[in-house]
Amino acid sequence: MKLASCFLLLAAFVTSANAGTVVLTFEGLQDEETVSNYYNGGLGGNGSGPGPNYGITFESNALAIISNQNGGSGNFAGNPSGDTIVFFLSGVGDVMNVAGGFTSGFSFFYSAINDPGTVTVYSGADATGTVLATLNLPITASNAGNSVCGSDQFCPFVPFGVSFSGTAMSVDFSGTANQIGFDDITLGSSVPDSGSSPEPATYALMGGGLLAAGLFRSRRRR
Repeated sequence: MKLASCFLLLAAFVTSANAGTVVLTFEGLQDEETVSNYYNGGLGGNGSGPGPNYGITFESNALAIISNQNGGSGNFAGNPSGDTIVFFLSGVGDVMNVAGGFTSGFSFFYSAINDPGTVTVYSGADATGTVLATLNLPITASNAGNSVCGSDQFCPFVPFGVSFSGTAMSVDFSGTANQIGFDDITLGSSVPDSGSSPEPATYALMGGGLLAAGLFRSRRRR
């Protein structure tokens, strides 16, 4: 697959993940199941769970999706852990609420090969209050065709994070529906925590466009 011209964006993350962080991997949810109350000690939209009780809820647009390399409908590979990520299939994004709040930093891995996205951290619930941090996410290059990615276009996932002052109560994930996915969402650190990503605190983020459009949810599965 041909790639349009790409560039490197170097982001140095000097804060390392710590024991106080919470990491959402979305494992345990079914393919295209709404996350819903799974991380609030409750169930996903299809009844998966109960999940861990982190006091975290997602609005209805947030769906878990499993890679088609692992029996799901997701057109992705190279995510940092497991075989499940989160994305949104409709609307312009989704809000994550954290009842107990979190501090210090926020980070994740993501892939967005066609359209950029934005993540905004708020001091209030439901994306209200003071904006504590805004992350403008560049388009990521696709390595489709190599041994890790196979034919999946959304691959690999790249890390992104930010430090902030104050206590955050919600996060708004925005972008183009079916065109951006997230994994290993980490609360409490500007460096995303991943068991399969042990390399240093400095990451190269690759931006670029594809000549052919891709979708997180594979059309051939429908």
